Amino acid sequence: MTTQSSSASVLDSPTATVRPRRLLSIDLLRGLTLAFMILVNDNGDGNGAYWALKHADWNGFTPTDLVFPTFLFLVGISTVLSTAGRLARGESKQSLFLHVLRRSVILFLLGMVVNNFPFFHFATMRFYGVLPRIALCYLIVATFYIYFPGWRSKVAALVAALIGYWILMRFVSVPGVGVPTHGIPLLSRDSNLTAWLDRQIFSPGHLYEHTRDPEGLLSTLPALGTILMGLLTGLWLQTKHELRTKANYILLAGFTAVSLGLMWNIDFPINKKLWTSSYALFAGGLSMILLALFIWISDLRKPSQEPRNSFATTALLVFGTNAIFSYVLSEVLATIFGIIHLSSGQNLQQTLYGLCHRFIPDVAFASLIYSLGYVALCWLVVYVLLYRRRIFLKI
Repeated sequence: MTTQSSSASVLDSPTATVRPRRLLSIDLLRGLTLAFMILVNDNGDGNGAYWALKHADWNGFTPTDLVFPTFLFLVGISTVLSTAGRLARGESKQSLFLHVLRRSVILFLLGMVVNNFPFFHFATMRFYGVLPRIALCYLIVATFYIYFPGWRSKVAALVAALIGYWILMRFVSVPGVGVPTHGIPLLSRDSNLTAWLDRQIFSPGHLYEHTRDPEGLLSTLPALGTILMGLLTGLWLQTKHELRTKANYILLAGFTAVSLGLMWNIDFPINKKLWTSSYALFAGGLSMILLALFIWISDLRKPSQEPRNSFATTALLVFGTNAIFSYVLSEVLATIFGIIHLSSGQNLQQTLYGLCHRFIPDVAFASLIYSLGYVALCWLVVYVLLYRRRIFLKI
């Protein structure tokens, strides 16, 4: 991992269009996504947190369920912007593929660190996870884009991924159980095809929920649909239309995707842990809506109204321009908080949350205060070590 004066990883690269001024909105949305991710992942008391700061138990969704798909959506956009720039500079497709492969391997290895730090016991080592899924989706979609840059093939792949996953989950018999809706619920927690396949690949100790994994192999298929939605958005941003026109059509596409996701939810429920096709459309559509709003707020303002030096902008850019580092830092630091035990017998995380709860009797509010403090700590570390020095890590 190297450094330079502008961020350039899959998640971190400063965005650019055919216009001289880059889109600030993408960095800001990335920063907001990262901040919210840290907030919901490190909330002191997961059971007592507000419903919006917890994942849906099964079917349905909460704001927390929108974090990961927004990450993937932004990866798709950044794939277009970074690859198009390299192609314009005359780099060969082979060198671009090797660059994509190297990034994917590094992302996967960082995921292994995040998942298994600090002990790395093979019997319980988790190979799935957020960064491994990003690595796999990025490798497939970026390679696809390098060798087949047109938009039509991406639309076809998006449709195929979402409909194909629905067919597999709805009509394929689960070995030893039967066909969904014939004796078993459509999205049975442990008797679905995704969970069955993961149990064939890994023993329970390797799976996040022991009988299944929310980032399992088969559910990567609709996750590819999410990153393809981002890639198509990136292709649209590269066109020569006025930025206001681009934002308007992104907003329209977002509302369309949300509507389709809600309609599909009737037959194929929105479910983050299975990354159902309805969930991919719904969450991807909301990501588009958020992006359009950020474009209006930041990139379509008059020069005299530019928010680039505002406190809110800086606060989001600290995470948005070093997203990979920020994510790894937050996960590793949380693990360290969990393994440091004090004389009271509690670990550091429990002690700090206990202090919050002592002064704030309400469990949910105490959990929120702890979460905000943790986000502030991570932000301060990234700001002092990297952002203030204009260091942006490059994979």
